[in-house]
Amino acid sequence: MSGAARAGLATPPAGAADLVVRHLDSALVVVDKPAGLLSVPGRGPHLQDCAAARVQARFADALVVHRLDMATSGLLLFARGIEAQRALSRAFAQREVHKRYVAVVAGRVDGERGEIDLPLIADWPNRPRQKVDREHGRPSLTRWRVLGVEGERTRLELEPVTGRAHQLRMHLQAIGHPIVGDALYAPQEVLAGAGRLLLHAAWLRFAHPVTGATIEIDASIPF
Repeated sequence: MSGAARAGLATPPAGAADLVVRHLDSALVVVDKPAGLLSVPGRGPHLQDCAAARVQARFADALVVHRLDMATSGLLLFARGIEAQRALSRAFAQREVHKRYVAVVAGRVDGERGEIDLPLIADWPNRPRQKVDREHGRPSLTRWRVLGVEGERTRLELEPVTGRAHQLRMHLQAIGHPIVGDALYAPQEVLAGAGRLLLHAAWLRFAHPVTGATIEIDASIPF
């Protein structure tokens, strides 16, 4: 493999219902996770169905590298084997994995592009919510670009430079444009009629953990 490798469509593996495989090779698997499915198992027998379990049912060597919120859909990367997991985890930690999301937010966003630089910290009395805390929060940076205006909503491309929990959801809420359908951060009127959180992990670019080739993968937007 050399140069930029763009993933084509693949048949979902047996035992991985609702997961479209976007890239597969001997070192990694990338799937398109639907909204409403956990990335990893939760606590209790009723929360064992998840993307990791479905992928591992077909690829026993698949290991978790990162996660998406249950309500978020889109590209989820798994390593195949411990060495690939270490390499990909290191790439995430060093911000060498580039991600873009698409979201629909409430209101009309002023400008064409910008940044949200607000430190975040866990809101412990209201877990799993996060909050802005300028004194104790961890540095958090999101870049945004307007893709279009849809009535009283705006479609945005989002690039999380840092990877804090709920970063995109909290940052958009903090500037007055909560993501449509966000049951944690949006007011009731923004939830009405959405059916789901309108946030999708749409694009990944990273170096292959074995060959070093640039891997670039995208997924169609389901809303």
